[in-house]
Amino acid sequence: MKKIYYTAEQIKGQVLEILRQMQRDNWRPDYIVGLTRGGLVPANMISQYLGVPMHALHVSLRDNNEKDCESNLWMSEDAYGYLADPKKILIVDDINDSGATLNWIKRDWEGGCLPQEKKWVDIWNNTTRFAVLVDNQDSQFHDINYSAEEINKAEEDCWLVFPWEEWWR
Repeated sequence: MKKIYYTAEQIKGQVLEILRQMQRDNWRPDYIVGLTRGGLVPANMISQYLGVPMHALHVSLRDNNEKDCESNLWMSEDAYGYLADPKKILIVDDINDSGATLNWIKRDWEGGCLPQEKKWVDIWNNTTRFAVLVDNQDSQFHDINYSAEEINKAEEDCWLVFPWEEWWR
């Protein structure tokens, strides 16, 4: 499998592109959610740039092991506006690869806070948005709001290597 290596400078450019898209939309989150492991660095960069808090959320489905994922009810309540006005939340990951991780978050958040309410349709893409450095067009998740780059792994199977992976080489 072909490996594509990203540099720190490329990551900075991708984060700036996401910030540019958010500014164009005139949308600013109340806080950022960085997904472990790959989403933490770009989430922190966006958080530092905007001066808004960042929280980590452990959702890793690389080995298809949902029992190790963190269900975080207070974030879903913030998104829904269960106790107060809804918070604007930006969920950040490095890549929307298969879509399993981001679909899991949507199902978990909806299931954890008034799952039968139709209001969830309005929450996604309005008060809660998704940003990734790279969006795979072949993904099963199609609600990415901000991305710096698109690829199509159905056409070219590749592994993306970000600077925080294999940094020792």
